[in-house]
Amino acid sequence: MHELQSLPTAPAPDLSGLIATAEKFYEASKAPATISAFESDLASFRAFTTLNHLPYLPSTVETVILYVSSLAAADPPMSYSTIRRRLSALSYAHRRRGLESPAVPRNHFVLREVLAGIRRTLSTAQHGADPILIDQIRRIVAACPDSMLGKRDLALLLYSFSAGSRASEVSSILEVGDLSLTAAGDLYIRLRGSKTDQEHAGRDFVVSRGQYPETCPVRAIQAWISEARLDQAGGPLFRAVNRHDTVSPHALSRRSISKILKAAAARAGLDPTALSPHGLRAGMCTSAALNGATEMEIASLCGHRSVATVRRYVRAAEVLRRNASSRLGL
Repeated sequence: MHELQSLPTAPAPDLSGLIATAEKFYEASKAPATISAFESDLASFRAFTTLNHLPYLPSTVETVILYVSSLAAADPPMSYSTIRRRLSALSYAHRRRGLESPAVPRNHFVLREVLAGIRRTLSTAQHGADPILIDQIRRIVAACPDSMLGKRDLALLLYSFSAGSRASEVSSILEVGDLSLTAAGDLYIRLRGSKTDQEHAGRDFVVSRGQYPETCPVRAIQAWISEARLDQAGGPLFRAVNRHDTVSPHALSRRSISKILKAAAARAGLDPTALSPHGLRAGMCTSAALNGATEMEIASLCGHRSVATVRRYVRAAEVLRRNASSRLGL
């Protein structure tokens, strides 16, 4: 026993490197866009508590109830889905600091009831963006100018529509190297991440060659890549183009996608205020359903995690396709 006590003690291992690695994984748990949204939401809550002399972090459930009530009573009122996102940001901020969150509805009866009242009052059945359908797409395409900017707009809009892509995917994520042609001449895309892919596992899908050259997304993208010489430079697929037709090396921002769509719609004589990038995605879903695509096919192309999300587009297509009033003989 004495001999064992005299043995040298092994030095404690240096875990600093492993701790630093764990911290990096911790920081990578949320997508940058999610962190940015949470920071914006937290700034709103901080401003509210400062103005009203209420506790910030840690806060109280009473303060949270007053905060969500102020959001719902604003003019115009904040949407219920955004209010719930604000609560998620508050919960995340508390948990990140090792604090108990006062913003979890299931843990607080009064907060849960207030949220139920907000939802009923605001009638929060979510109204998605109006779908941009094929007739509008044809008008927008026909009005695109024969210039570098016009080729960029044509490729961007036809791709966004045919792939049912989110604005964030076509702006900051999609790169030239993510695209390749199949043996049949269709466009094969390896998308490296998206809003619903927090782990950046990526997904693969195919955009088919169009029946008509003027509305074919594959031809439009090939023309844009060739004219802008992106096949040599690589990098982002969709980029800014200035009035001198000079192509920027930088990716478009998500906000730019909306501006491009509205400008293209105005050129076609459409009301730009009624259109949004999500309308392209909604339009693809509705148009595909009208033409017989299944819920699973639409969900797979768009990257929807559940066919339940797609179902409302299918129902909208059914209303357009099976309309009893058209059988009245009027």
